[in-house]
Amino acid sequence: MTLIPVTAPAAEPLSRADAKAFLKVEHTDDDTLIDTLIVAARLTVEAAIRRVLITQTWRLALDGWPPGRIVEIPLSPIASIDTVTVYDADGAPEVLSASAYVTDVSSSPARLLIRDTVSPGAAFNGIEIDFTAGYGAAAAVPAALVQAIRQLVAHWYETRQPVAFGGAGAVVPKTVDALVAPYRVLAL
Repeated sequence: MTLIPVTAPAAEPLSRADAKAFLKVEHTDDDTLIDTLIVAARLTVEAAIRRVLITQTWRLALDGWPPGRIVEIPLSPIASIDTVTVYDADGAPEVLSASAYVTDVSSSPARLLIRDTVSPGAAFNGIEIDFTAGYGAAAAVPAALVQAIRQLVAHWYETRQPVAFGGAGAVVPKTVDALVAPYRVLAL
């Protein structure tokens, strides 16, 4: 199972102007840095909660159908399943009609039940499921998650010390962890 981002979000849940107001920055010298911190903070929050915030398109690639032909989509929230494509042994795609599957985008994780008996012929990644995920536009992102992004941007802007993977380094503020905790998708 491979997740591939297809289209990035059109905007960030936190604008540069909002971030600068929170940081009390009035100059433009650090605009590029602040923009970068906003993207990094969004990605960090998304990874922590296993959800995507702003509408974006993803592709899930599978080698074959799982048992019972029920596919669980490992991201949420899911707005729609856009296409399901199955590749034959020669690599020719067949896009399944919407009547060939049933979707449950309300569950977490979202589920897709394949009714049709089309089996992939390709040895690897013979199935591609394109879907739209995210809460919607920036205004639809829960306020607590926007605040977590705001707090991370402020923390990283003011604490520019190196971070070490697997060792001592800067720690994410506990307030950020508390803000994202109710939205975290747990893996069982």
